[in-house]
Amino acid sequence: MKKLALASIALFAFGAHAQLNKNIDSVADYAVNTYQNAQIHTLTNLVAFPTVNKNDISAPQNPDFIGFKALLKMKAAELGFDYQDLGYTVLIGMGEQSEKVTVVTHGDVQPANASKWKQSPFIIDTSEPGKLVGRGTEDDKGAIATALYAMKAIKDKGITLNNRIELMIYLAEESDWGPLTKFMKTYEQPKYAVTIDASYPVVVAEKGWSLIAPTFNATSPQTGLYVKDVTGGAFRSQIPEDASLVLHNADAALINTLKAKTLNKVEFNFSEKSNGLAISVKGMSAHSSEPESGINAIAYLAELFKGVELENNSDGELIDFVNQLIGLDIHGKQFGEIAYKHNFMGPMTVAPTVIERDGNALTLAVNARRPMGKDEAVLKKQIDDALANWQATNNVTLANIETIIGTPMLLDSAPHAQKLLDIFKHFTGDEKADFVSIGGGTNAKLFDNAVSFGPSMPGKRYTGHSEHEFMTLEQLELNLRMYTAMMIELGNM
Repeated sequence: MKKLALASIALFAFGAHAQLNKNIDSVADYAVNTYQNAQIHTLTNLVAFPTVNKNDISAPQNPDFIGFKALLKMKAAELGFDYQDLGYTVLIGMGEQSEKVTVVTHGDVQPANASKWKQSPFIIDTSEPGKLVGRGTEDDKGAIATALYAMKAIKDKGITLNNRIELMIYLAEESDWGPLTKFMKTYEQPKYAVTIDASYPVVVAEKGWSLIAPTFNATSPQTGLYVKDVTGGAFRSQIPEDASLVLHNADAALINTLKAKTLNKVEFNFSEKSNGLAISVKGMSAHSSEPESGINAIAYLAELFKGVELENNSDGELIDFVNQLIGLDIHGKQFGEIAYKHNFMGPMTVAPTVIERDGNALTLAVNARRPMGKDEAVLKKQIDDALANWQATNNVTLANIETIIGTPMLLDSAPHAQKLLDIFKHFTGDEKADFVSIGGGTNAKLFDNAVSFGPSMPGKRYTGHSEHEFMTLEQLELNLRMYTAMMIELGNM
């Protein structure tokens, strides 16, 4: 079955170009010439709402989301579109045709550490030439603004479409898919669905978001060499930029050895405290679906203590766990037998992302991105076996283990995928462009035939989820051209 799927992708990718609508260039030019500044202004206003979901209040009751939706409602009325507020989901539509094209995006964003930004992450920073820096610019508010003005350009030009265009904006994509999963049970599946929350050229496969989260809750005599106050990371879907701990009872020889260690890519800081040696690591944040794009501070902090015997308190156990089962590898090769690779989707990735403390208990979130190619039950058993073996070898009993095995998606039969690929080739001139797989997971999984189309360019570092998220003016313009063309083409398929 999987070999057949891959063969279909190959045939699909190298099929003949479809004929594109003769109006797409003129309408795309009109969209950019008329609305480039307007989409920048709208993006600035959307980013100003810190739409980060909180545990103690739902998005529909959160004042930041209420304000965000009020802005969307105002923009819909201003641009001449219908608007539906359905709680966690907003629908902005153009046309009353019986069949529809749903363009899927989200309005919530990941948290942002304000100390790591030149100014507030919720104020667009234009100090870097050609860039709009701010939380949500790439993931996913830039795409919302672009979609609105692509629709407006088509409306202005009086382009007749056979299908309704419906922009779906979900408000908890980053934290809770439950409300959308429930909503989709009653939402009429569209003729075509496209998420604009991923990458170009056209994404036809997504790995499954997975989690391995052991909890350490041990104490030790604290008479020998031990570490405490281990911290690291910000949230579960971000490669951690910072990690730190305090080392106790270390002699001068060990301290000199640690300071002399040379680990490429990272910056260590050592500072003497009255009760120990504080050690911090500076890495580089990235989306955890692309661990190769970041520098994992937690992994490097553990690496510093490779070969150093620490007392088995919670903090020491966590450091040993990272060293022995993960290390600096990002593919799970040290984690028992869990590593594997799919011919099209690539290898599974495994990354420690955040340390969560509750008193003495430490939970380490390990975010894995799972491709097709291994049965869920087999992978779960391999994870369980690796954890059991590690505990037995180290004489450790984990207080708790949370495991989530996500479902990957491989969709090689979407009827509109080739059309989108042709649009990308037309506007970029890249005739070698092909279908791709990503490590991230989008709401495409909840639709019958959804594929993803941008907004990020292939070969460029994705900045969503990082502490330096941005969208370039050049990319906004290209996105506006391609989304205008996408809506015209799919609107008439």
